[in-house]
Amino acid sequence: MNGIERGKKRQLVILGSTGSIGTQALEVIGEHPDLFEVYALTANEQADRLIEQAYRYRPEAVVIANERKYPEVKQALSSLPIKVWAGADALAQVVCSEPVDMVLTALVGYAGLRPTLAALRAGKAVALANKETLVVAGELVMALAKENRVPILPVDSEHSAIFQCLNGEWDNPVEKIILTASGGPFRTATPDELACVTKAQALRHPNWSMGAKVTIDSASMMNKGFEMIEAQWLFGLAPEQIQILVHPQSVIHSMVQFADGALMAQLSVPDMKLPIAYALAWPRRLQSALERLDFSRYATLTFEEPDLRRFPNLAFAFEAARRGGNMPCILNAANEVAVAAFLREQIGFLQMSEVIEQTLAKASFLAAPAYDDYAQTDREARRIAEEASANSLRNNN
Repeated sequence: MNGIERGKKRQLVILGSTGSIGTQALEVIGEHPDLFEVYALTANEQADRLIEQAYRYRPEAVVIANERKYPEVKQALSSLPIKVWAGADALAQVVCSEPVDMVLTALVGYAGLRPTLAALRAGKAVALANKETLVVAGELVMALAKENRVPILPVDSEHSAIFQCLNGEWDNPVEKIILTASGGPFRTATPDELACVTKAQALRHPNWSMGAKVTIDSASMMNKGFEMIEAQWLFGLAPEQIQILVHPQSVIHSMVQFADGALMAQLSVPDMKLPIAYALAWPRRLQSALERLDFSRYATLTFEEPDLRRFPNLAFAFEAARRGGNMPCILNAANEVAVAAFLREQIGFLQMSEVIEQTLAKASFLAAPAYDDYAQTDREARRIAEEASANSLRNNN
């Protein structure tokens, strides 16, 4: 993908425009109206917010994934020349529209896979904030990107940091990458304390403002496991070349160690608008009013190894990555079910890992899955995880 041409605005589709990443992306777009134009906005459930965004940004089209909410959105936008569509098929179709230059995939979970694949097949650049897409089907996704010669630009702060460190270094061998993790709200919690964690406690992240599902994943360290698998595909590395370090200050967003021993890091205050803007405008850097890093406020930067006994989800992720095939897809499906059950307060914090472990042990393993196999694996793993969650609920009652 070429840089932004003078006088030509980059046409964007925002998949998941009402979520945390989507709303921040629209703020970036609003700050640079000379560079970007919103072609389409999509949401799953939040019809009110989607309608509000449509009135402000005047896209060509909006898609509400929940078809029951289509009449509400259609009626609210009837006075505007905006196409209104609904359903999963519409999500996969709107990204293929001829004027579109880039698709920001900010959907949460498995739902991001199908429209991302459609965008790549249509030759659209993808700014990827949906790590589950690469967790579930990384080999398929990267092969499509290579086949259609389109970039996948990482939006996660850690992967953006690695991408920035590698800029100009692509021909130099990488020894390893270091993904930093804040450690979440329970970094120092004891096993007994973790057993009593409430939904409200788990949703209070110390450094980042994120959606509910990603915040819970961060608290359980599953988010870092997913990021490890995502990094494996984005940067062509083995799991053994990826190290996780807990860095509570969240100032160093990740690091790259090269074959000569040199270590490069990307630092900034924790603010997602920086990696979002970097992906949307790549290869340019945009002028920004974001807070600058003041080292006098960070006299000490600390690092520690993650505790895999207290946070087994990270160990599950490394094992799934080593086995390959459809194991990461099983991991993702089980985690989505477990997190949803925890957010409904049906299972406890530690029971999420138990549900995931049981699902990994029971689901069918495939060494070389195709797309249809991923879909079948997702269905099977969710069924097993739902049963495990229900059993956990009965046992706790």
